[in-house]
Amino acid sequence: MEPPLRIGALAAAAGVGVQTLRYYERRGLLKAKGRTASGYREYAADAVRRVVFIRRAQSMGFTLDEIHHLLALRVQTARRCEPVKRSAAQAQERVRERLVALQRMDTILARLIRACDARQVTEECPILEALEPDGRM
Repeated sequence: MEPPLRIGALAAAAGVGVQTLRYYERRGLLKAKGRTASGYREYAADAVRRVVFIRRAQSMGFTLDEIHHLLALRVQTARRCEPVKRSAAQAQERVRERLVALQRMDTILARLIRACDARQVTEECPILEALEPDGRM
């Protein structure tokens, strides 16, 4: 049996910050085994795997609420995969929406960069003008 990890060691092993772990704890995604006599949080050795799972799921577009649900499903071996599939489809839709928004931003930036070639002084810079509160993109 592996010894418990303190919060700093868990953060380092999982590649996240201590504040991230505290946030996951507040959200119910992670639970400390307990505290040492001096008040340090201690986590089971498998907490590294759990935090990496959470981070990977976030990077794929899952919300923390969906991840909470996925973690619960992960321990229910007799459950079917359908709820996971539904969550993945929702995450995929959000990713596609972000891709459309990013494509729009790319188009706007490309247009502004081309417009900038025609002007040399910053007081006429179309990029700076577009970023002003009354600027139009």
